[in-house]
Amino acid sequence: MPAPSPLAKLFADFNNLQVLIVGDVMVDAYVWGRASRLSPEAPVPVVNVDRTENRLGGAANVALNVQALGATPLLCSVVGDDQGGDQLLQLLHTHHLPDTGIIRSAHRPTTFKQRILAHGQQLVRIDSEVETDLNAEEAAQLLAAYDDLLPRADVVIFEDYDKGVLAEAVIAQCIARARERGVPTVVDPKKKNFLAYRHCTLFKPNLKELREGLKLEFGAPDADRPGFEAAVARLREVLTPEIVLVTLSEHGVFAQQNAEKTYLPAHLRTISDVSGAGDTVISIAALCVALGQPAAFTAALANLGGGLVCEQVGVVPIEKPLLLAEAEAAGL
Repeated sequence: MPAPSPLAKLFADFNNLQVLIVGDVMVDAYVWGRASRLSPEAPVPVVNVDRTENRLGGAANVALNVQALGATPLLCSVVGDDQGGDQLLQLLHTHHLPDTGIIRSAHRPTTFKQRILAHGQQLVRIDSEVETDLNAEEAAQLLAAYDDLLPRADVVIFEDYDKGVLAEAVIAQCIARARERGVPTVVDPKKKNFLAYRHCTLFKPNLKELREGLKLEFGAPDADRPGFEAAVARLREVLTPEIVLVTLSEHGVFAQQNAEKTYLPAHLRTISDVSGAGDTVISIAALCVALGQPAAFTAALANLGGGLVCEQVGVVPIEKPLLLAEAEAAGL
């Protein structure tokens, strides 16, 4: 029997990893229906509901991606003591995901995003949420849960959706505690805490987040490479990450580790929905970082995975066998 390829062995090694994911979890709700007339009450379509579905979103969707890649996710977050929180915990149980790091609070609702779709189009999205930072008691409970889970982790993912779970003080303490244990940290940032993730291992903004987080104006690298690379240099100066991975949508991805810069084009895909692609990218990147893979390979595999999930409608996790097959075909 032939020995497995290096790529197949890497994918097998994913199964031995435990990944601590801390950040904003949410429920992504979908209502599918048919719209054939306008409402007599207002100039809006009337949707006759065919089916509904609740899915795990935000950091919980990252947990699904980590699980789909064969690793064990450890989820750490705060949700409301409400119906949305009940639904989120039930979804975790349905997907065999642990909930030991989930804190419930009576002071904030569970983030719940409901999408109304008809004839393949999203008509409206209804968000029920708050974006205030955790109070002192909630932050202390979150850090206690994080401390309980950290000794088991091979890598930590910070999944920040600006919903308040990750505040600057919490971020600093979490990164410091991970560094003390030699556990690498990877970050999927948003605008509010963009410059709070100092000394992380890998930092993964998209192009829009890079502009907003640094308050700089520059073009995509195909049109403004000097401006783009100056922004990355500024980011590296402020945060000192080992790796910067920037997703560039239709322009592919960029990665830098030390002085080595890698530009990779996007793979040609039939794009159905870009929702959740960033969750897949950060999940793949985290597993590669945990196994000491170089930035160029990490970027290539994450770029491939992000493109694959864009072919599916809605927020869905990556399919590991499909990713392995495509990575082998691409010669990674």
